Amino acid sequence: MEIIELQGHRKETSGKVEATRIRRTGQVPAVMYKSGGGDSIQFTLESAAVRPLIFTSKFRLVEISLNGATHKCIVKDTQFHPVSEEVLHVDFLELVPGVKFKASVPLRFTGSAPGVKEGGKFIPRMRTVSILTTPEKAVDEVNADIAAMQLGDTIRIKDITVMDGVEITNPSAVPIASIEVPRALKAK
Repeated sequence: MEIIELQGHRKETSGKVEATRIRRTGQVPAVMYKSGGGDSIQFTLESAAVRPLIFTSKFRLVEISLNGATHKCIVKDTQFHPVSEEVLHVDFLELVPGVKFKASVPLRFTGSAPGVKEGGKFIPRMRTVSILTTPEKAVDEVNADIAAMQLGDTIRIKDITVMDGVEITNPSAVPIASIEVPRALKAK
């Protein structure tokens, strides 16, 4: 799993005026919550350092250095400017060993479906899935095997095999992909 390292700077005051001042200096206000409760920590990050973390489809862990201490986190929420899409604020969740957390990770399809080789069209219905896991068992993506899919087949959440310690929290009957039969093949 890819880990991004960021250097944070603790901030003492908060509020709308302070947040505007911080953004003018090229930084982004951020807050870190502990998974399991506890006090939150307010800090700032360099705007340029946050971009590769936010503007990607990948799920990544973050190590934030604050006042000599390193905190292992995930991005929980991001606020954007409605017009310029500039990052206005980032919420992090600090991971505690052994404590489960929820995350949304990319769904990848592996294998080659015989139904596609016969002329069917592969239609993905989901791009991400929600998981519940501990920091030790965290995964950066979930793979769904489509090697057995024939024309007209649909695979669902319940058909995904995940490693021990990772639980998919989406409803099990939700379809994740299907192979559509084209009109030309229906007419035969």
